[in-house]
Amino acid sequence: MQSKKVAIIMGSDSDLPIVKNAAAQLKKLDIPCEVRVMSAHRTPKEACAFASSARSNGFGVIIAAAGKAAHLAGVLAAHTTLPVIGIPIKSSTLDGLDALLSTVQMPKGVPVATVAIDGADNAAILAAQMLALEDEALAKKLMNMRLAMTAEVLEKDKALQAQIDQL
Repeated sequence: MQSKKVAIIMGSDSDLPIVKNAAAQLKKLDIPCEVRVMSAHRTPKEACAFASSARSNGFGVIIAAAGKAAHLAGVLAAHTTLPVIGIPIKSSTLDGLDALLSTVQMPKGVPVATVAIDGADNAAILAAQMLALEDEALAKKLMNMRLAMTAEVLEKDKALQAQIDQL
């Protein structure tokens, strides 16, 4: 079964250095994605139209990345019933706290799942987990990824213990 697509929408092309990590993570999991620039403030009609038609266009999850007055995820969530994951982007002011609060503080009935500031990798993994609810092959890929992370940490611990023993 082919997974649905993930939309990655960024408020500005300056967000690409962070957002590309989400796209790379999705690619590793063989999840098709579309990356676009849309602004909640400068292109609101286009952003709303995209979100409104996302389900019928084959998307299963939307990831929205924005900094400063980060209203993009909320605007998209208001126009779709698909899950929306917000990535607050660290900007030159307030170290991303403003974006985090704008993304996470949503009114009842319009949820946005929010990852850490600049947390593009986790946004992609969360999107994959959502899609894996209906895709067993994807669920297995995610489990294998988790097992590989576990093995990596255990190997690092083993190497650390060897160094400590040498002291």
